[in-house]
Amino acid sequence: MTDPRGDVVLRVAPRPADINSNGHIFGGWVLSQMDIAGGIVAGRIAQGAVATVAIEGMKFITPILLGDVVSVYAQAERRGRTSVAIRIDVVATRGGGEEQVDLTSGLFTFVALDEHHRPRPLP
Repeated sequence: MTDPRGDVVLRVAPRPADINSNGHIFGGWVLSQMDIAGGIVAGRIAQGAVATVAIEGMKFITPILLGDVVSVYAQAERRGRTSVAIRIDVVATRGGGEEQVDLTSGLFTFVALDEHHRPRPLP
């Protein structure tokens, strides 16, 4: 059965250095994981280099905790001439794998780049 969130592109466990003063994982940490996963998917579609140009509809649902195993799901939502929008959902596995918790989601737009770092058409 196909997961409606797309494919798991990354699976990572945050480290103690990633914790803020509230005991939660920094929002910037998860944002970077999402950008990495989105870039992997967009790069496959573009068959080359891409750059993040926009993040829309970012929603933090639940804090990420130390000990969570974080899974980043990504799938293409729409294509333009030079850009692709990737829907990214982040889920934590907690309690020794007993519980899955939705953490955050967002829509990241990437543009395909040529050798001069300028936008180029998608293949």
